[in-house]
Amino acid sequence: MQPTGGSVGAFIAAVTPERRRRDAETLTALMQEISGREPVLWGTIIGFGSCHYRYPTGTEGDAGVLGFAPRKAATTIYLFDGVDAHAEALGRLGAHTVGKGCLYIKDLEKVDLGVLRAILERSQAWVEAGGTDQVQLTVTG
Repeated sequence: MQPTGGSVGAFIAAVTPERRRRDAETLTALMQEISGREPVLWGTIIGFGSCHYRYPTGTEGDAGVLGFAPRKAATTIYLFDGVDAHAEALGRLGAHTVGKGCLYIKDLEKVDLGVLRAILERSQAWVEAGGTDQVQLTVTG
């Protein structure tokens, strides 16, 4: 995937419902602060920085170092290091569900933002350290 350009502000302004838009504004500020990078649109994903990933299978591509997508049902936060790496913190996070590498939050006001910050910081550090044998990561921006 590649950045698609476009205005992050305009994209967020069009997000519905209102709660999801509010959460997108909060997450944009939080991820920008953590990453030190400006938000960029990757389709319908708001990403911060960029990295190249490569799996042992040969699958490779590009993605944001940190990123999320404000979907109608829930906000999806992408964690390159997977949710299992954050099991203890997720137990303290508050209302959420998970997929293999995704954290789904329906209402950011129902989670502990300090715990979420720690999860995001750890995930970013993992990416910047280059990943593991299962996925090699190179920060490119």
